Amino acid sequence: MKKDFEVLLVEDSRTQALKFQLMLESHGYHVTVAQNGLEAMNMLLNSQTSIVISDWVMPEMDGSELCRAIRKHDFGNYLYIILLTAKDSKNDIIEGLEAGADDYLTKPVDDAELIARLTTAERIIRLESSLKQRNKEIALLSITDPLTQVFNRGYLNENLPKAFKRAIRYSQRLAIIICDIDHFKTVNDEHGHQAGDIVLKSFVTALNNALRKDLDWMARYGGEEFIFVLPETDLTGAHAAAERFRSTIAGLVTPFEGNDLAITASFGIAAIDQEGDKSHLTTDDLIKAADRCLYKAKELGRNKCIGTSI
Repeated sequence: MKKDFEVLLVEDSRTQALKFQLMLESHGYHVTVAQNGLEAMNMLLNSQTSIVISDWVMPEMDGSELCRAIRKHDFGNYLYIILLTAKDSKNDIIEGLEAGADDYLTKPVDDAELIARLTTAERIIRLESSLKQRNKEIALLSITDPLTQVFNRGYLNENLPKAFKRAIRYSQRLAIIICDIDHFKTVNDEHGHQAGDIVLKSFVTALNNALRKDLDWMARYGGEEFIFVLPETDLTGAHAAAERFRSTIAGLVTPFEGNDLAITASFGIAAIDQEGDKSHLTTDDLIKAADRCLYKAKELGRNKCIGTSI
């Protein structure tokens, strides 16, 4: 049976290494062999190894030193380490475990015992991988708006100030756009909140596709308001982006229960002017400037883009 786990066998004796390799391969493991700890570390940096089986007594770097070296390095996945040793005193075993080994086997190694320990290793690695994936999902949920799946207010409050400080410190361009869907209450009143939710999702999908990948990002600011963060963008560029967004939304039609729901949106833009000292400015100054422009866009009839520099 083919195994999903790659095993790195660290053994300075070629005879012993061949014996273990044949034993492991007979049970379906893919095995790579290193002759000492230093060679093993170099191999681990360029492999997808999950399990390390290492002899204790080796030249240059012994098994316990290898354990410590592995635990100091982040390989991106958990490495399960089994030490092979002729030392069977309690103190020696404790030393190996304290060095970072997960388990140990006393030589001569019995085939059935080795496979039983490896089965345990596989189970623990799967559990660790599952937990790591779950933690990633939880972390993503904590910064994501549940309805629209864009970043939420918490993410905005943490990351916009970082982008702002970086732009001020290094005299970089930065712009934000605050967007508000025009007459969104009418959609909810006339067609229900489910229709409103579908319109919001459609709105976000359309504008998310219009953002520059891996550079711009958007967050739900509240209700039907969203903020777009545009790094490396001046007022002219941000205004062009906002106009592109406005045109996209003006042409957007969302089907709902036999009706074609059409909306427009208003956009307020604020960018950091590259002239003069900006050290006195804050993120709130940028948001307030964009907000004032948004209200002006609404006063002028909505479905417009108004911008300013600070």
